[in-house]
Amino acid sequence: MEERERRVVLEQLSSSEVRLLKLVSGLTEAQWSFRESPERWSIADNIEHLIVFEGFIRSAIAKTLEAVAEPEKKAEVGAKQPLVLGLANDRKNKLIAREVVRPVGRWADRDELVSEFRKTRAVSVAFAVETEANLRDHFFPHISFGDLDCYQWLVVLSQHSLRHAFQIEEIKADAAFPASAD
Repeated sequence: MEERERRVVLEQLSSSEVRLLKLVSGLTEAQWSFRESPERWSIADNIEHLIVFEGFIRSAIAKTLEAVAEPEKKAEVGAKQPLVLGLANDRKNKLIAREVVRPVGRWADRDELVSEFRKTRAVSVAFAVETEANLRDHFFPHISFGDLDCYQWLVVLSQHSLRHAFQIEEIKADAAFPASAD
């Protein structure tokens, strides 16, 4: 990965983590588990999903990097960079999470969940800092965009986190969102 790309990924991973942690700081149990409707995710569900999704994508990147490089895909996939960078802001198009990354209550309490998110993000940041792999020559498909290169997938991690930060903001803006204990 080029140093410029590394800086972009690290900045995005860091800023999306800071934003999410700020959004969930000081929430009551009622706020943490509030759902706008039965089919919508709570704030806790969103954080759990981010943890599981991030681990899933890092595993997919690792597996993909073990495979033969496919540099012939670069031009087609490179044109998708605006889609990747716009993922967070496109709230009109709802994406359905794969079953394997849906929240199911894997962590018992919010402190444990927040701690696990921090640990998961630290592993992603460490990978971005340490990797010397040519991420632009290895690809695997996105559920909506088709093939993306492994660098784009690192960007997706931060964009995905921002997308869920927007979702958490929507939850907190709901008229029925529980008041703070203050």
